[in-house]
Amino acid sequence: MPSPSDEIEVRRARLSDAPAVSELSGQLGYPTPEREMAGRLAHLIRHPRFGVVLIAENSEGRIAGWLHVSVTPLLEVPLRAEINGLIVAEGERSSGAGARLLQAAEAWAKSKGCTSMSVRSNVVRDRAHAFYVRNGYEHYKTQKAFRKSL
Repeated sequence: MPSPSDEIEVRRARLSDAPAVSELSGQLGYPTPEREMAGRLAHLIRHPRFGVVLIAENSEGRIAGWLHVSVTPLLEVPLRAEINGLIVAEGERSSGAGARLLQAAEAWAKSKGCTSMSVRSNVVRDRAHAFYVRNGYEHYKTQKAFRKSL
C-alpha cells in the first residue's frame, strides 16, 4: 500500500497556481490578494535567478503546499540556499507533502552549488520547528528581525 507521500508530486509553480498559492499564503499568515500573488509568481517564474517556487500536488490534483527557495551569495558564509516560505494546507499536514517539498528544494540547492540550507521560522511555530528537526535541520541561532519601509 503506498504511503500518502507517494501520492504527492512536486513540480515547479505555474502562473495558474496563483489562486492556491495566495490562499495558502494566507494560512501562513501572509494574506495576499490573488492578483498581487499572480504578479509576484510571474516575476519569480520569469526571473529564476531569484529562486524557485515548488508546488506539492496531491493525487486529486489539488495543491497541498508550496515552498519558495532562493540562493543569495553572502560574503560571510559559503554558498547556501534559504527557504523563504513553506506552507502545507491545513487538511494536508502530516501527509508527507512538506518533506517532499524540502527534498526537492535541497536537490535544487545542490544543483546550484550550495553546501547548506537555512530557514527562519517564527518563534511561535512549534510544529514547524519539530518538522525541520525531524528533517535534519538544527536550531543554531535565535535572532531579532528588523524591517523598514522604503
